[in-house]
Amino acid sequence: LNNQDNVNGILVQLPLPKNINEQLILDSIHPDKDADGFHPLNVGKLSIASNNVENLLIPCTPYGCLIMLKGLGIDLSGKNAIVIGRSNIVGKPMAQLLLKKSCTVTIAHSRTKNIEEICKKADIVIAAVGRPKMVKGNWIKKDAVVIDVGINRVDGKLTGDINFETVSKKASYITPVPGGVGPMTIA
Repeated sequence: LNNQDNVNGILVQLPLPKNINEQLILDSIHPDKDADGFHPLNVGKLSIASNNVENLLIPCTPYGCLIMLKGLGIDLSGKNAIVIGRSNIVGKPMAQLLLKKSCTVTIAHSRTKNIEEICKKADIVIAAVGRPKMVKGNWIKKDAVVIDVGINRVDGKLTGDINFETVSKKASYITPVPGGVGPMTIA
């Protein structure tokens, strides 16, 4: 596929079965055909590139979240943002994109101490931790923008990492699960 001119991009549906070396597969994709931006060269470019991200191969979900924020007309410069989740797929690239827009970024995860207090200071909360309804309404600053990237199955139903019922009462904007980030990512 790397050598075929009629193939413009390669996307590996993650996660792979445990018996397959995920990093070996991702590293084998030519950086120019790495549709998800997971190749180490593309990750490095995202990390060190200037604020212009238009010519980079960026993981689609974080990039889509950035586009959502831009669509709200929010001036991101100087905003406090927390990214809950440290994955290579969402958390780390999302933090890089927010830094490029001059946000002050905190990366938190399921083991972060005092995560509730850190969240209360954030103007922007992006949850991609994989814990159903982990983020509660009392964690959220009034009028914060909240993007829920989490996809969890609980009793056969999809739910996000955000407790939508309690957080929506405080947030100025919030994405639902299902029906929020998922369809945007696919688009």
